[in-house]
Amino acid sequence: MTTTASHHLSPAFPGRAPWGTAGKLRAWQQAALDRYLTEQPRDFLAVATPGAGKTTFALTLASYLLHHHVVQQVTVVAPTEHLKKQWAEAAARIGIKLDPDYSAGPVSKEYHGVAVTYAGVGVRPMLHRNRCEQRKTLVILDEIHHAGDSKSWGEACFEAFEPAARRLALTGTPFRSDTNPIPFVAYVEGSDGIRRSSADYTYGYGNALGDGVVRPVIFLSYSGNMRWRTKAGDEIAARLGEPMTKDAIGQAWRTALAPTGEWIPNVLRAADQRLTEVRKSIPDAGGLVIASDQDSARAYAKLIREITGTRATVVLSDDAGASKRIDEFSDNEDRWMVAVRMVSEGVDVPRLAVGVYATTISTPLFFAQAVGRFVRSRRRGETASVFLPTIPMLLGFANEMEVERDHVLDKPKKDGGEEDPYAEEDKLLAEAEKQQDEATEDQLPFEALESDAVFDRVLYDGAEFGMQAHPGSEEEQDYLGIPGLLEPDQVQMLLQRRQARQIAHSRKKPDAEADLIELPAERRPIVTHKELLELRKRLNTMVSAYTHQSGKPHGVIHNELRRVCGGPPSAEATAGQIEERIKKVQEWATRMR
Repeated sequence: MTTTASHHLSPAFPGRAPWGTAGKLRAWQQAALDRYLTEQPRDFLAVATPGAGKTTFALTLASYLLHHHVVQQVTVVAPTEHLKKQWAEAAARIGIKLDPDYSAGPVSKEYHGVAVTYAGVGVRPMLHRNRCEQRKTLVILDEIHHAGDSKSWGEACFEAFEPAARRLALTGTPFRSDTNPIPFVAYVEGSDGIRRSSADYTYGYGNALGDGVVRPVIFLSYSGNMRWRTKAGDEIAARLGEPMTKDAIGQAWRTALAPTGEWIPNVLRAADQRLTEVRKSIPDAGGLVIASDQDSARAYAKLIREITGTRATVVLSDDAGASKRIDEFSDNEDRWMVAVRMVSEGVDVPRLAVGVYATTISTPLFFAQAVGRFVRSRRRGETASVFLPTIPMLLGFANEMEVERDHVLDKPKKDGGEEDPYAEEDKLLAEAEKQQDEATEDQLPFEALESDAVFDRVLYDGAEFGMQAHPGSEEEQDYLGIPGLLEPDQVQMLLQRRQARQIAHSRKKPDAEADLIELPAERRPIVTHKELLELRKRLNTMVSAYTHQSGKPHGVIHNELRRVCGGPPSAEATAGQIEERIKKVQEWATRMR
């Protein structure tokens, strides 16, 4: 490699300088680089949150290893065709030339290496093994958890790159739901006998947020009434966020996302209003709708054109021009892009600041990757906004953004008759990784009839804010109008103030006007049907204990709790109402001691 390629590296790449001006690296990049150079390992796993700058770190290291003749060539392995081209473009900006169109044979002398996909390695592992055996090679395995997507891919990666001089594994989401081992990743057995992946350097979302490297994410959740018809002809109505069975949650969710209802148009309209507010501070800010399938994507794009008067860029996973459209959207100032899977991971469109999660994929892996598209920060104070349906699982993921996860290689042994706690997660991941767009067999046939939308709550930094409000209302506008440039602590303060204002306003209204749940978000916990049953069981246990203490019948105590706390009978009460009654009966019992 020439000295030009290794030393004359643009300080602007991408926003930080590579080796040679390392003082301008982000603190985590410099720390990870220092650890690598101290230890000089053959294998190194760096786990860094999406948007933190894994590409910069990897290419900085590649530049150093090439210049010091530790390696003679570089191979980058990426999950998709678009990403391998993105890697080649990023490397070219610092003088490392990678061939993204390599398929076989010798590599032209003008290149320092190649960029390929995991699928390509799976087809011809011996081709890449021979290249590693002929010249000392650095292999960069981007989003390495994909090497465990199938046993054959993992075996192919191991066979192809086992002779490599150095291997650098990168991921922003190292956890998987299956137990396919990921090649070149170290696993350490814990005290429970379960082996978990062990990273050499970890830089999580919480740390990145504290350092100002990524944007804080504001999640805006929308509930609403759904009505659908089952295959048997039964019409079912339910409200998003209310406890219901797993099948009912799935069908209510799909009803909300149906383009023929009112939920998705109202949420898209709200998201576009939010984008308008953000663009006051970030003029080129863009929005992304992540759709479940191609038909929905096209329908959402049509709705966006009706709402905004401008066309949305549509990116479909099997479209030959998808990569070009992503690049064009990244470089222009258009408002909206609608995509199916194509941009769920790794694709770099830094101006994306507003998202709509309009898919029924519900694995923590996919959710984290999807949200990762919006967190890349270009300047201090930028915020990201993601719109969600009020689905308990999604709200749980949103509240756990800062939780670090590792890949679990072993599953706990099941006791007799015990259900496999990982079975549901496995099933969800398998669904998320399906390549076809048609409905999966486990989705029960149904027909979406109608839906409406209600602003439900805002989730930020593990806390919940807001009171329910109709679309277009002053209360909803309070949250859609949050400035696009705020420090994380300012976001928290502003949300607290706006909720306090809502509460004060609601108290002044006559009861007849309170057509929505007049409780702050933190007092309206989203629970599953099973969790609600447990709450009712706990209330009945507490009432039974108080019966023995007070001598009053069960019915009398339940009626007294309703009179004091308000609300319907316990069989119809919400989780928040039941929890209030539990606290009240505990208070009564304490007074009698």
